[in-house]
Amino acid sequence: MDAAAEALLRQTVRRIPSSKLNGVLGRWGCLSEAQLGSLESMQPKWLLCDNLISLCRENDLSMKHVAEVEMLYCIENPKRGMWYAYQMVETDDEAQSLELMHFRERFKAHLKDLIGHVSIKLKRHQDESVWIRIAWGDNFNRPNHLKPTYVMHHLQTPYVFVSGLTNKHKPLLFQALVLAAGYSSIKNAHLNGRCITALRDLLMRQYKQVFPSSCPKPLKESNPLPNPNIENEHAKLVEHKQRAAAEAFGYEDPPKLERATYKLETKYREHGNESLNGRDEPFRGVVKFTSSNLLESLKYCITSGAYLFHSGKYHTLELLICCLNYHSCFPSFL
Repeated sequence: MDAAAEALLRQTVRRIPSSKLNGVLGRWGCLSEAQLGSLESMQPKWLLCDNLISLCRENDLSMKHVAEVEMLYCIENPKRGMWYAYQMVETDDEAQSLELMHFRERFKAHLKDLIGHVSIKLKRHQDESVWIRIAWGDNFNRPNHLKPTYVMHHLQTPYVFVSGLTNKHKPLLFQALVLAAGYSSIKNAHLNGRCITALRDLLMRQYKQVFPSSCPKPLKESNPLPNPNIENEHAKLVEHKQRAAAEAFGYEDPPKLERATYKLETKYREHGNESLNGRDEPFRGVVKFTSSNLLESLKYCITSGAYLFHSGKYHTLELLICCLNYHSCFPSFL
């Protein structure tokens, strides 16, 4: 085991909580049960790293094996990094029947043709997704395994999720992906966040709540105990707010979306200002929304009354909700 492998192993062990370390090392499969039993997870991390490195030297492990445990922990804990969604376009018939072995060979061949020193590792997850770990180097330096790029892709789908990618390596990765998967180009899906499951469910329409356009069943009572004040003074208003929230987001928890970008085009309308009213080109702008759980925040805004009309026109928040509610336009909206 060289110095680079030791540095990666120390970095990985420091990131893994002590309570999860034995489980991760057990699933790694490179240490025997006796060796795993000799490691004490409650001892200081620096001492645990030294003992683990000694065991790895006994088993003659290399950077290839150390990268596996780092990749295993990243797949099981993807929320540690920021993920960005992309969509490949203009597919051919071959992309619909692409197998993992064929994709693996083509991706490695194309990427290694573009850059001299690069380390690539692919792994199929239990949900049939393909995870790719890329350690980048250049024509003169060895790959830097301390700052890898991770890619998650479902074969037979055009969506790719990337974490830890720099602008320098972005064109190289995208070119290798579209050539290996049988597409002609790739575009930004304008979705990013730490919860890769929510991004995948939104883009691949896997979320079981499909944002109904109408409320198909009576509203469920959230509080079985009657409140006289609400029943007498605010019953209709409260019911209207809760029904609107159910129509827009359903009864279950919405996906965890952290950021949304809305490209707005509008016309200026006001009497007495002919110079702006007569403008042919629309006014263009970009509205960005950020929250720890954006859809849940919007749902709460409806129930709290923030969706109400303002001066006879839709509130800006309601415009966003309408766009979110129009589920088929999700990729073009974000």
